[in-house]
Formats: sequence, C-alpha cells, structure tokens
Amino acid sequence: MKDFRLDWGKTISNFESKKIIAEKVSRMALSGQIIGAGSGSTSFLTVLALGKRVEDEAIDITIVPTSIEIEFACNAMNLKSTRQIPNTIDWCFDGTDEIDQNMRLIKGRGGAMHKEKLVFQSAKKRYVMADASKNVKSLGENFPVPVEVDFKSIEKTYRLISEIKHVKQVALRRAVNKDGPIITENSCGILDVTMNHINNELESKLLTLPGVLATGLFLGFDFERI
Repeated sequence: MKDFRLDWGKTISNFESKKIIAEKVSRMALSGQIIGAGSGSTSFLTVLALGKRVEDEAIDITIVPTSIEIEFACNAMNLKSTRQIPNTIDWCFDGTDEIDQNMRLIKGRGGAMHKEKLVFQSAKKRYVMADASKNVKSLGENFPVPVEVDFKSIEKTYRLISEIKHVKQVALRRAVNKDGPIITENSCGILDVTMNHINNELESKLLTLPGVLATGLFLGFDFERI
C-alpha cells in the first residue's frame, strides 16, 4: 500500500523542472544543519530529495516544516523534524505564488503563510524556488493576498478590509473536500483580498485589524532565487 503521507493528492504541475530544483536545493544540505522547509509541491519534492540524501549519505539534519503535509513527508522519509521554531535556522527553502520586479512575494495559496513567515524571519539564508511562471509586473496580478483571521472576529475584519483603499474584493476561502471554510493549522479562516494596487504599507495596515494573525505578503526579505 502506498504511504498516504507521500501522496501529494493531485498532479504536480511542471513536475520535471520542479524535481530538478528540488535536487539542486537538497545538495545544499550539510550535516548538523537546521533547515526550514516551506510548503507547496516544490518544497514537497525537496523534502523527498533530502530524505534520499539522509538515507544514502547518513547526513544529520533537522527540518522545520511549515505545514502538516510537509511534516507528513518528513516523517515518511524518516527525516528528523521539529514543530518548534528555533531562534536561528541555518537556511530555509520555499516556493511562492507571485514574485514582482522588486522581489516582493505573495505566498499562502496553501494556507501556511504564518509559519512560513516565522521560518523566514529565523533563517540566516533563504532560497525561493520560483520559475518564470511566477513572475508578475504588479504584485496581485494573478492571486489575491491571503489574510489569516481569527473566526471570532472574521465578520468585522471582513468589513474593515473591504473599506481599505484599492481593495477590489474580499472572499472567505472555502474548502474543497469539506463543507464550509478552510480552517488553518491555527484554527483560523482565510480571507482572500483582491487588490487594484499593493503598496508596502498594506501589510502593516492589515496587521492592525482585529483578529488578523498573518498575511501572505512577504516584503523586505533578502533571499536568493532558484
């Protein structure tokens, strides 16, 4: 029987190019390192490649997974992992939904942007795995900005976000294989915010609203693109 923890659940787009990136990133791992693992299909493939290296070369690494599905993959590949976020992570890898000309990112299509951002903040070096399909001239061109919100205040927060300048639409993210909304690993909901224009002040404005835990805007981070 196939291990369900190694089943991504759907066809991985651009599989061959993502697999090449995953192999390249996995070769960066050195024994003794703590490595943050982002979410998404490229990160998933990278975890599989890291597991193969640990099995073949007996390197000793610790993974900090940013989502349940990546933690599942770590466990299935017998990778040592921790749910706690250390003060310092040697390096991290992650994908992105969009990347603009100023190296600003939108992440969170998988709903794990809160822990992804915590890992980004703790990592001494960051690698963002993004092929040309992720390029946009203006951030928000292809995807809304996800905002993780406590359900206890979500109606009020929905209204307040709707009143922000340049907001075009706010939508509660619905689940696919369950009734009702997406429920994040923090027991919150996600509001997807479509914008006509995204400036650098938007994230701080969103974070002042009641119940907002995190946004999918990744601004001002230094990283190397792979």
